[in-house]
Amino acid sequence: MQTLASRQPSPIEREIGRLQASLQAGRFDEARVGAEAILAIHPHNRDALYVFAVSLRYLNTITDALTALERLERAHPNFSRLYQERGHCYIALKDASRAVDAFIQAVNLNPALPASWNKLTTLHQMLGQTENARLAAQHVATLSRLPPEIVTATGLYSDGDFAIAEAIARRYLLEHGDHVEAMRLLARIGLALDVLDDGEILLEAVLKLAPDYTAARLDYATALLRRHKHAQARTEMETLLASEPENRTYLMTYASVLVGLGEHDQALAIYQRLLNDIQPPASKDGQTTDKYHPFREEALLHLSVAHCLKTLGRQAEAVEAYRAAATARADFGDAYWSLANLKTYTFDESEIVRMRASEAAATTQLTDRYHLCFALGKCLEDTGDYAESFQFYDRGNALKRSEHAYDVSIIERNTRAQIEVCRPALFKRLAHAGAPAADPIFIVGLPRSGSTLLEQILASHSQVDGTAELADIQRIVLELQGRQMEADDLRYPAVLADIAPEELLRFGNQYLNDTRAYRTGKPYFIDKMPNNFRHVGLIHLILPNAKIIDARRDPVACCFSNFKQLFASGQEFTYSIDDIARYYRTYVELMAHWDQVLPGRVLRVQHEDVVNDLEGNVRRILDYCGLPFEQGCLEFHKTKRSIRTASSEQVRQPIFRDSLDQWQHFEPWLGPLKAALGDLVTR
Repeated sequence: MQTLASRQPSPIEREIGRLQASLQAGRFDEARVGAEAILAIHPHNRDALYVFAVSLRYLNTITDALTALERLERAHPNFSRLYQERGHCYIALKDASRAVDAFIQAVNLNPALPASWNKLTTLHQMLGQTENARLAAQHVATLSRLPPEIVTATGLYSDGDFAIAEAIARRYLLEHGDHVEAMRLLARIGLALDVLDDGEILLEAVLKLAPDYTAARLDYATALLRRHKHAQARTEMETLLASEPENRTYLMTYASVLVGLGEHDQALAIYQRLLNDIQPPASKDGQTTDKYHPFREEALLHLSVAHCLKTLGRQAEAVEAYRAAATARADFGDAYWSLANLKTYTFDESEIVRMRASEAAATTQLTDRYHLCFALGKCLEDTGDYAESFQFYDRGNALKRSEHAYDVSIIERNTRAQIEVCRPALFKRLAHAGAPAADPIFIVGLPRSGSTLLEQILASHSQVDGTAELADIQRIVLELQGRQMEADDLRYPAVLADIAPEELLRFGNQYLNDTRAYRTGKPYFIDKMPNNFRHVGLIHLILPNAKIIDARRDPVACCFSNFKQLFASGQEFTYSIDDIARYYRTYVELMAHWDQVLPGRVLRVQHEDVVNDLEGNVRRILDYCGLPFEQGCLEFHKTKRSIRTASSEQVRQPIFRDSLDQWQHFEPWLGPLKAALGDLVTR
């Protein structure tokens, strides 16, 4: 797996390490003074806040320590050790009940905290809570059977300290050989960092060593799910459910797999069942016996129900489910954004007031805050307050972009490499080497370019299956790329220059086999992954008879529509005006290259043309695909099918022209976008 362990610590991290050593040596005032110095410059530094609070407790200033922990909680509410430290403070104050609550918060966030479990065992016994004491003691015993290094690393992993956890786990494996817990931990770190292929491989190895290890099998199914290997994930989840059919975690994961396979009715039934089965915590002689597994998922279940209903076209029911999610958790940004993302919902004044209050609240989490920003941007746009609407869109994008380190120059370098490698001589040498099937119809381009409309038109034809944005081409790219991931020396697309014809045939058949799970048996099917425009050369080589349609939209309209859209995952280029413009430019450049080296291979469909002349463009698209004209393709809005993209409700209505010029309301703020697009604005 790609390693974090070799990363050099920053000066602040080295200073934090020195202060932690001071704590361990009993030099508490030295640790306090050093932490204060860091906080004067970096007031939200998690580890400095923690060292500061711990040093205050050891200096017996408990009230000040609790105040410091409140400050830490505001900045880092999911940091388990702050709650553990709070429990120690309450013990110092001889407040057993509040200490128990604090330690329970700690272990619910991070089960690998032996100190918290030990304290809970003692405190429950002291309070006469024998059943809870027994449960806590079981956790103590479980952790005691694991190597101390792996317990420590697991605790660090749970708090997001991936680099240190990885270093400990790797060192343990080097010294002790295969150990299923260390291997599983390393895999989980990989999944957390989106190194999904390595995580999958490690978990496969774990299950070979310990086939009955159910927690590892669940992790493995999750890795498969995140890699869009839905059919394999289904097999793993059905294995787990065979032994524990009522396990809520298994059922939730299985429902997610069914969603990935497009079986939304079955997924909806599971989500509704889980929602109906939520019960208040059970008690025995006044003791709560399931404190360590609280039901926190009510809002998420309402949201999942709503997503299924929306996909199935049951909009009124979806609206009620989204509103129930917002009621279940007042600051649940995703619930409000999902309502806004219907593109047809109108917020009432009370909802806008609640959204504004939650977005402004200091305790609102980052992910909820940017969801609320995008939702407020949409509802203010609908009311005509374009200036404040743009402010919220801009703020939401900035907050979202702060979560990742997207670098558009990598895409630009890849574009240059595609142009250099994918020349006419390559395609001539490897002509017809791939799988001959003509089943796939690829719709490529940028998101928000009208691709969902084209998909709905084609999926309304009796011979065409509408599937989803399939990840199979990207998986083939990753296989070609291999383990070498240096951005300046990528194996793909360079590897195409020397690829063997039989490899292209293998990849073509692999694609056809892996996508079969999403089809219903019609002769043709649609793959609407927009980013596949970067791999048109590869698609042509492995599937020479597949159809490829480029969904194109006015540059400013397309780019700004992406800026207004909060995507469920991926599409990191959309959260900055400059990134969007540069990405759009490289898209146009690469599509022009495909036109030059593969003339006539790609059909370009301009969204504005489809709106202005629906029938003419429908006939043109069907002719290109070799399909007879069917009236249903003109009446696409009547077609009943699952649609997962942001345009799902729009394509269930007849075409209307109003959406073409909506971006012009924001023209006063789009100067930077136009400047970055340059001549593309008028080309």
